[in-house]
Amino acid sequence: MKQKVSLGIVCLARKTYDYHAAEELYKNIIEDVKKIENVEWTIIDGLVIEKEEGEAAGLKFASSNLDGIVCISGTFHLGHLPLLIKRHCDVPMLLWGLPELPYNGGKIRLNSVCGVNLNASNLYKSGFNDYQVLIDNKINEDWIDALRVIRALNRSHIGILGFRADGFFNVGVQDNTVFDNTGAIVDHFELSDVINLEVDEKSIIERKEQVKTIFDCSSITEDQVNKVALLSAKLNKFYLDNNLNALAIRCWPEFARDFGISPCAAMSILQSEDKIFTCEGDIDGSLSQIAHKALGGETPFLFDFSQVDFEEDFALFWHCGVAPCNLWDGVCNRSLDTYFAGGKGVTADFVLKSGDVSVLRLDSAKGKYRMFIQDAKAIPMEKLLKGTYLKAKFDRPVREVLDVIVENGIAHHSSVVYGSYLKPLRIVAKLKNWEIFE
Repeated sequence: MKQKVSLGIVCLARKTYDYHAAEELYKNIIEDVKKIENVEWTIIDGLVIEKEEGEAAGLKFASSNLDGIVCISGTFHLGHLPLLIKRHCDVPMLLWGLPELPYNGGKIRLNSVCGVNLNASNLYKSGFNDYQVLIDNKINEDWIDALRVIRALNRSHIGILGFRADGFFNVGVQDNTVFDNTGAIVDHFELSDVINLEVDEKSIIERKEQVKTIFDCSSITEDQVNKVALLSAKLNKFYLDNNLNALAIRCWPEFARDFGISPCAAMSILQSEDKIFTCEGDIDGSLSQIAHKALGGETPFLFDFSQVDFEEDFALFWHCGVAPCNLWDGVCNRSLDTYFAGGKGVTADFVLKSGDVSVLRLDSAKGKYRMFIQDAKAIPMEKLLKGTYLKAKFDRPVREVLDVIVENGIAHHSSVVYGSYLKPLRIVAKLKNWEIFE
């Protein structure tokens, strides 16, 4: 399900043009936009023509806690109107121009595009860049989806359990920089807060049955199965009790030592239940997954850009065994293994399903945020490795994709989700003034 957003919509006009036609078009637009998934609308009924009406629209929007405003140029109109609205409600705007109607008596009827041009110029020269332009009969749902991402990030509560993994300096963040750029709040917890958490016996028993149903456990001991079930119950309770949108975990080197297993298998299970767990204390990785989820992406997860084959032109998206178990290819043996952490790893082992995938890394560097995005296709492969992985083909040479990553110092983790989400993510980067790499 996509992130819910709250939007305002208004139609501007001037009586020297065919404002009656604009009003009819506006009524049809209202009926169309009401059908869009998970949007709460604040609607200005009728046309806004006079300055006083623009002022009133701005005040109404200001009281509605909006994520964005759809500002339709029904006809050409006074340049004051969008500025009056923006003054009271400073949120991103979609400047929507309507295609011109057939001429009637030699007179242009709407002059809507010129109204959009006027509004864009006025906003830009007033110091505002958070607008998007549309000339069409239908709303741009990619713009709405971009606002879903911004809202989800802005309302996120991310926990970090422990710290970043040892030596992973490139995934470290400054909490205030995270808040300044995204609005997300980061809270720190100790590993012991989960390890020592009490959970009821019933939830442990249910989790144990779940583990044995999902995975072939023949390569691990009964004690390790019990530990996976116990940790799944603990992490799930901790996540819910603390009202988290994501939990980044310092999953090595101490976790296996102190609990007896690494958290990989438990994280695989819980991620399949629409929760976000991030390896190695990577908070920017959590933000990337939250963004993908806001767009309606199913169970996003982190991977390493682990292998490139320049001859066969593919990349291996791999991690040690933490991908959501619901993304299994349905062909290979979905199992648990202990190859990692000196036999205490207890990782999920399977090939991920084939299909179109979207890659995203929200990445902080030098006090600023930027965005790396790509589309790829996961293609079938045999189960040849431990861990969870897929073989990815791009629409250009893999060498070029790797060059973008390493030449710009992008961190080695990215979120991947099935589907394609490049268009709304490009709009997010524009609205947030983030540099984009693709």
